[in-house]
Amino acid sequence: QVQLVESGGGLVQPGGSLRLSCVVSGLTSDHYAIGWFRQDLGKEREGVSTIHWRDGTTFYADPVVNRFAISRDNANNTVYLQMDSLKPEDTAVYYCASRSSVWGDLSLMAAEYSSWGQGTQVIVSS
Repeated sequence: QVQLVESGGGLVQPGGSLRLSCVVSGLTSDHYAIGWFRQDLGKEREGVSTIHWRDGTTFYADPVVNRFAISRDNANNTVYLQMDSLKPEDTAVYYCASRSSVWGDLSLMAAEYSSWGQGTQVIVSS
């Protein structure tokens, strides 16, 4: 059973930065992808970014391209989401999740992810 624990959320002013962390345990191989999702009150859960555990390939949703950066530290079983130039519309609960990815494919479809963390709140406000 894969387990994920997020941390690093908080309150930040527009234009500021935050780095989220996702500690992953229970992976039985490197054929996994880890994704970051977010959900604000009254809105659907939206995919933000994903990274393949084995080769580090990445994919970003359009709203965060050139502002967010996903990375991984395999030795410490941690995936990071560096968020820069934050906007009020980035306010949400951020979740990390895992999915099997034998062929290295990447996806931001939430339904394809089988294990989820508890989430960490990000508020962007002045």
